Amino acid sequence: MSNAVFPATVFTTQRCFIDFSTDDMRYGDMPEDRLKKEFGLNYISNVVDPYTLTRLTAFDNPQSRFAGTYGGIHRGAKSSIQQCAKLLFEEMQVTSLPFSFIGPHRHLINQMLSNFQSSRGVDFHNPQLDIAYRDKLRSDYATRQTKTVLHDNIGLFIDYNNKGFPNDKLKNLTSALQDSILPKFDSFLLDKINGMGITIHDVYATKIDILRLDVNNYGWKASVRFTGQDHFGLDISDIRKQKFYQFQFFRIWFVLQRFNKFGFRPFLTTMQAVIDIEGNR
Repeated sequence: MSNAVFPATVFTTQRCFIDFSTDDMRYGDMPEDRLKKEFGLNYISNVVDPYTLTRLTAFDNPQSRFAGTYGGIHRGAKSSIQQCAKLLFEEMQVTSLPFSFIGPHRHLINQMLSNFQSSRGVDFHNPQLDIAYRDKLRSDYATRQTKTVLHDNIGLFIDYNNKGFPNDKLKNLTSALQDSILPKFDSFLLDKINGMGITIHDVYATKIDILRLDVNNYGWKASVRFTGQDHFGLDISDIRKQKFYQFQFFRIWFVLQRFNKFGFRPFLTTMQAVIDIEGNR
């Protein structure tokens, strides 16, 4: 029985890397009437009306005691499309604070918003994002978490006589990983306030490579690389969910991305981390 040769890819998601065909990667594809009628995106900002390009005052803010004093008339100055977008991005920076006020990764959202504002669709990668991904992998210990599944199934099939992993058992390892819970930033509390919940949250595509596997008479140690990729963009199903729609941050984001006056381009975020997994005989 031959041993598997590493490095080797042992898992890839059905969802592809570098996938621009999804709805959350579309931009500038919706007119004003659709945004208002279909998604209820009438009130977007406290600062500017993106539909009329008009600066807002205290008389326009629904939360102000002066709201409605002059009916539906906007009394602020007109803005250009560029000025309006700049004001909306500044407001996004402010409204992101409740989601990213703690921890070493809280500043990532500012960098990603800057990349979004450039509207070039340039892939985003940052060493701090890799660290956050590595920390997430190391912190997951539940039974069906991917790291645990890897540990249990590598240990199950190790061939101590031949000091390796049987090549014909790789399919068993892949099958087990398909039923595991892949790493993503959706913890009950921490990811909602450390910035990772709004920068990544889910991970669209994942690949797992075993880079090296060492076996001796007493146990084994594997070096495993995880590569994840997500889309920094909102799709229709996102904005229809109350958990997104209720927050001004996401309403502004959707309008900046999808409104045909703006059309700021979403982009891919890529992260990578290598962790060691080991077990005893």
